[in-house]
Amino acid sequence: MAPLGLAFAVLDLTGSKADLGYVLAARQLPTVVFVLFGGVWADRLPRHLVMVGSNLLSGAAQLAAGTLLLAGHAQLWELAALAAVNGASSAFFFPASTGVIPHTVPEPILQQANALLRLSINATNIVGASLGGILVAATSPGVAIVVDGVSFVAAVAFVGAMRIPHIPRGSATSVVHDLRAGWGEFRSRTWLWAIVLQFGVVNAALVGTSSVLGPAVSKAHFGGAAWWGATLTAQSVGLVLCGAMMMRWKPRRYLRVATLAIFPLALLPLALSRPMAAPLVVAAAFVGGFFVEIFGVLWDTAYQLEIPRDRLSRVAAYDALGSWVLMPIGLVAVGPVAEAAGTRATLLGAAALVVVPTALVLLSREVRTLERPV
Repeated sequence: MAPLGLAFAVLDLTGSKADLGYVLAARQLPTVVFVLFGGVWADRLPRHLVMVGSNLLSGAAQLAAGTLLLAGHAQLWELAALAAVNGASSAFFFPASTGVIPHTVPEPILQQANALLRLSINATNIVGASLGGILVAATSPGVAIVVDGVSFVAAVAFVGAMRIPHIPRGSATSVVHDLRAGWGEFRSRTWLWAIVLQFGVVNAALVGTSSVLGPAVSKAHFGGAAWWGATLTAQSVGLVLCGAMMMRWKPRRYLRVATLAIFPLALLPLALSRPMAAPLVVAAAFVGGFFVEIFGVLWDTAYQLEIPRDRLSRVAAYDALGSWVLMPIGLVAVGPVAEAAGTRATLLGAAALVVVPTALVLLSREVRTLERPV
């Protein structure tokens, strides 16, 4: 619910696509800045407790933002500052959560575990996007954000109940030493850094489409939050159906399959660029969601199988840094670019930035030929 609620909160407050981009960038930038440190501390401390601390901070930020909106006193800078707090806490949650997964099941069924976890997340996204669209349309964006804040607090009880085995670290080392060790693991694998570079561009292109131009096009042509909520729901339905498929399908050359699955992500910006009829936009979102989940499950499985567990959170942090580093730029730039060049040209450019880097990654022999070890 929260991204949809925040998008329409800003649009209701100022009506500016550029302002929406600034607020979303304010959330993303601290994530990029702190994610490497999040990886270090997730490899040093019990990972589930790092997740608990992150959830508490995120919940407090969301409850504060929602309260300001409901009281009618929210200012743009306040929403941006609270979004930044949320982004900083997420920088610690992501590496920790990634490192937790291989402790839960034996390696031969790690892909099924990833698929099941992502299936549960995406199933709740269906409910969240649908309910978010209804809540925003029927009440206000602040209600959706408050409910999101409550969900973070509830999550603390579940995550805090986990029991994760301790990983001996040997002698104490500095943060810089730990960062260097993680970097060594990251740069030694061509398939890893090549795909991360690809997603640095792809994510920057798509985040503006889904977070800024998507809600703006929906408000201008399809009546507002309800249709955009339906679009996000269709995307999540695609994710869920594919997740069920990935419980069984285990392609041998999994990175090649994962990379080929990225091309259909260009369909949504293409559909929005005309814009096509709302049902076709929804269908494009469904197809994109289905195929991106193929990538997500196989990618998670690949580096969980290939990277040593005691360094997994740090490598996941480098993955996140490279994949997310251009996203704040994309969020800030997409509004002004759309106003200068036109929304259609901007969306067509976003589609091209999905297709071209993905085609270039397939030139890597490791990406085409790496086979799963189990």
